[in-house]
Amino acid sequence: MKKLTIELPVLLPDIPDSDDPCVPRLIGALESRNGISYAHVKSDEDGDTILCIHYNPNVVTLQRIKEIAQTTGAKLHDTFGHLMIEVSGIRQSRHARSITQRLNKLPGVVDAYASATGRIRIEFNRDSTFDDALLGKLYEMGFRSKSVKKTPSSKEKEHEETAEVHDHDHKHEHGGIFGEKTELIFSLISGGLLGVGFGLSFVDGFPEWASLAIYIGAYFFGGFYLVQESFTEVKEGNFEIDFLMVVAAIGAAILGEWAEGALLLFLFSLGHSLEHYAMGRARDAIKGLADLAPKTALRKTDGDTEEVPVEKLDIGDVIVIKPNSKIPADGVIINGESSVNQAPITGESVPADKMEFADMDTIEQKPDSIEDKHRVFAGTINGNGSLEVKVTKLSKDSTLSRLITLVNEAETQKSPTQQFTDKFEKYFVPSVLVLVVVLHFAFLIVDEPFADSFYRAMAVLVAASPCALAISTPSAVLSGVARAARGGVLIKGGRPLENLGGLKALAFDKTGTLTEGKPRVTDVIPFDDSDEKELLSTAVAIESLSDHPLAVAVVRDGKDKLNGTELPEAEDLESVTGKGVKAILHSAQVFIGNLKLFEEAEGTKIPNELKDQVKKLEEEGKTTMVVRYNERYLGIIGLMDTPREDAKKVIQQLRTIGLSHLIMLTGDNQRVADAVAKTIGIDDPKGNLLPEDKVEAIKELRNSEGEVAMVGDGVNDAPAMANSTVGIAMGAAGSDVALETADVALMADKLSVLPFAIGLSRKTKTIIKQNLWISLGMVVILIPATILGLSIGPAVMAHEGSTLVVVFNALRLLGYKS
Repeated sequence: MKKLTIELPVLLPDIPDSDDPCVPRLIGALESRNGISYAHVKSDEDGDTILCIHYNPNVVTLQRIKEIAQTTGAKLHDTFGHLMIEVSGIRQSRHARSITQRLNKLPGVVDAYASATGRIRIEFNRDSTFDDALLGKLYEMGFRSKSVKKTPSSKEKEHEETAEVHDHDHKHEHGGIFGEKTELIFSLISGGLLGVGFGLSFVDGFPEWASLAIYIGAYFFGGFYLVQESFTEVKEGNFEIDFLMVVAAIGAAILGEWAEGALLLFLFSLGHSLEHYAMGRARDAIKGLADLAPKTALRKTDGDTEEVPVEKLDIGDVIVIKPNSKIPADGVIINGESSVNQAPITGESVPADKMEFADMDTIEQKPDSIEDKHRVFAGTINGNGSLEVKVTKLSKDSTLSRLITLVNEAETQKSPTQQFTDKFEKYFVPSVLVLVVVLHFAFLIVDEPFADSFYRAMAVLVAASPCALAISTPSAVLSGVARAARGGVLIKGGRPLENLGGLKALAFDKTGTLTEGKPRVTDVIPFDDSDEKELLSTAVAIESLSDHPLAVAVVRDGKDKLNGTELPEAEDLESVTGKGVKAILHSAQVFIGNLKLFEEAEGTKIPNELKDQVKKLEEEGKTTMVVRYNERYLGIIGLMDTPREDAKKVIQQLRTIGLSHLIMLTGDNQRVADAVAKTIGIDDPKGNLLPEDKVEAIKELRNSEGEVAMVGDGVNDAPAMANSTVGIAMGAAGSDVALETADVALMADKLSVLPFAIGLSRKTKTIIKQNLWISLGMVVILIPATILGLSIGPAVMAHEGSTLVVVFNALRLLGYKS
């Protein structure tokens, strides 16, 4: 069995990310071909997303595999298109659900979803329809498209565009003489007229026609927008809750119960307005992300600076960041030092110290490999120092821009609970309509006038309308995603938000997740008549000639310990693969390496006492370097990828909140895994694992525990993340790969935010359950109550009251604190 790897963007240009629906379509199409056993997506060591194809060379040739992959990818890319559209006019979740249904009925649409926040996601078949035709349909529906993000076919010249289109007003905007507040003001006018009419009805001699006229005025203002929306839905064959309320109000008028009908319209329109306001709070929390970055930047050219729009900045431009100002672009500091408040992106409360980076070649070729202390992100806030920054990403590709895009896309993902409530309503609403029709004919069985049966039916219609149920889950999910983003956590929609709170087990990658990801000198042990200074200065002099990661660690930490001591110069470095190095220092031969090096090297063999110390350090999971100067053994240097400072505390916090099964997965040897696990408190370390072994470990954990999350860096852990219930990536700020591969991305390179994310998810699940109990409970109470004689007035007050309760209950998530 052989394997071929191809960069995914080569096969599917401009797909949003590896979670795009076209990726499983591509894999399915490939695996159906004779000779291909299976295919999967992973990330290579440079962080690029690649497609890995396993095939039988006895059945199909490598060249044929390449042709099949490229042909299949091109066909899929030219067949399936994607639109992410922001529109004005979707005011609440019931309306959004109706739009979703209408879009999914359009020819060529594979899948569509409209959120109450105004985001619409459409996946379509290019053989049946095209971008502009779908935008035209939205135009016909009466929506103003604020922006459109397209994923064009390979035949189109522009790879991606964001355009202002169809900029027109429509009735769904609910604007008017009072602007966005028109509906609220109309509702209050309706309530005022209702109050006047009701009060004057007790005045002797006041004409009945005048009181009726006032009630009609209340009907007009209370039902103005309600009738418009109902008419639009009925034209499409949808009988939504708005229509049911209009029917109930007309029924009340037919019975001469104008006051109760006006009360229904007043309270329903008021509820609409307040619901819109409350949902707007959650929307604004997300839209506020877009205001984090400044609109202009100071670009440095030939020694002078000019103010330019951030969209005009190119990669390689140098920008000047003044003290206490917002940073306009992602980049690397090339001059100056300062502390930077990264809370808007990472949620970190303490400003991070930043300093300049001098290697221009690395900035140009591998900017993502540069340490965070040299990098800054758009939307963060500079401290007291002045900085010069070399731009490494265009404004549309910045970490902040990616975060905003992914949060907006998260709004268009349904949670499991929302899928359940949608399915429930699908059967519940028709059942209510059947019940209402039956109650109309109650006068045939019960000794009462038809008017009484009709009134009871209208009251049941009001009581049974599941308004609160429709808004209960979307409002909580939207608030939860918004709060998470503000806390430095990207959660890609309702499903991972809910799943995160139901986890029973967590699996951690070791390197870079539980540990710092780079070796550090932990032990300096002189031998015989040597001392620490001689041992370190000799090792640093030799290792400074090498670029091996262990050598870099010895030089870095050794210089810190020597504190400015002048170092000798070594020469003639020679590497002994897998064993160590040797070089010349002061005309003497110096050997630095593991035990195998000294077993084979000529000269004095390593003393047993020193050998025992080496084995003891290795049992603790440390890498050892023995240093020999001519025939003298100077001692041992021990190195280890040390655990993060907050790792032990976070593990304790996770156990406290009920996650008892915590495992560690690593490619390091079992001894190292055991040592790290013992230090931080994980009782199930698994070492010597290849990437495919990690996947199998996750599958076993899912079989035994049910729901499990994989926490890693989002690069080489992508396959294991894909097989877990929730994939969680750390240090996602500045890493497109981590942002794309994970279900949940911790923007800061810190574990400490993980308990916050899990706690927020659990709180969200709790609020969703509360909202379901409130909404369904109210329906269960009101239906029999109205059947037994409860009038429309109290029914509509209880109905609208429950709707507002669930919305404001969900808004509590915006203030969540762990």
